[in-house]
Amino acid sequence: MKRSLLLYLTILFALTTLFTYVFLNSELQFEQKRSERKITKLRDSLALVTNQLADANYFSLAKNENAQNYFENQNSQMIIQYEKLIPVVTEKLLDYNSNLKGNPYTGQDQIGANKFIINKVKILNHRWIIADFSDGEIWGEVLLKYFVNEDETITFEVNQSLLYQK
Repeated sequence: MKRSLLLYLTILFALTTLFTYVFLNSELQFEQKRSERKITKLRDSLALVTNQLADANYFSLAKNENAQNYFENQNSQMIIQYEKLIPVVTEKLLDYNSNLKGNPYTGQDQIGANKFIINKVKILNHRWIIADFSDGEIWGEVLLKYFVNEDETITFEVNQSLLYQK
């Protein structure tokens, strides 16, 4: 009786061990396949976002080699590095927000109690800037020309401005 009980327990232990091994092995394979699918999906998403970012930055001085070459091939002796120019132009344009009547380069006169100020700026190339502005209630966008003069001053000119309806 003792021997048969010991035999049954040994067989039961062997079967339990076998089933546990098969179960854990299949679970491991399932998790590996699932993680591979997730990694593939994440790589595809990353590639998609990278492509969207490249498309969004297509019109940007930082990515436009022709516009960058403009600053290197000017007739004057002055060579301007576009990496340093972008923050300088942006800061110069945003400095006009402190004007009492609002930023004059929004292309809009003050409508209500609040003045129009520029919120965001994107330098498109060696000549154009697009900017977003608001007075807290009314929003708009402006297309500007900018010029880097021989004395390294920057001047702006409003080309087109529009206001969105409330």
